[in-house]
Amino acid sequence: MLDFPAELTTERLHLRRWRPSDAADHRGLWAERDHRAVHRIDADGRPTLEEMRGWLVENPLGAAPGLGLLAIELRATGEFIGYCGLTVGNATFEEPEIAYELAARARGHGYATEAARAVVEAARRTGRRRLWAGVREWNAASFRVLEKVGFERSGRVDGDPERGASVWMTRSLDQPLA
Repeated sequence: MLDFPAELTTERLHLRRWRPSDAADHRGLWAERDHRAVHRIDADGRPTLEEMRGWLVENPLGAAPGLGLLAIELRATGEFIGYCGLTVGNATFEEPEIAYELAARARGHGYATEAARAVVEAARRTGRRRLWAGVREWNAASFRVLEKVGFERSGRVDGDPERGASVWMTRSLDQPLA
């Protein structure tokens, strides 16, 4: 199996490895998350900016060989807008999860779909056969993105009365995106 690339470029986006300077933007994503999301800034203000910077220095997101959550920036301006990539999460190395998150200001412009397309194609080129995605039942926007890049509901649903059930979607990588 080939390694997942450290960089991807699309018409409008540059997906790249994280830098310590991304810590404030990454923390901003956590602060914007829906109250039902698993990881958020807590009532004590944690994780702090320094903690997040430490994570990016000590164990950059996406540093695992063959996987990677890549920071997304707009090619035209270099502005950080989110991340997209592959993670083990609740899946496996051979059949990882696709994960993505955009800043509120970047939603509704097709960026998540564009980034997800690039990641799906890159995953296919590694020799993987399938990807997974766990989506909270209330996250209609993520369902739309995944459907646009060929994911289908797997039939697996994990209940969580506090945050909403996770609906598992899957995509075969046998064929390239249309």
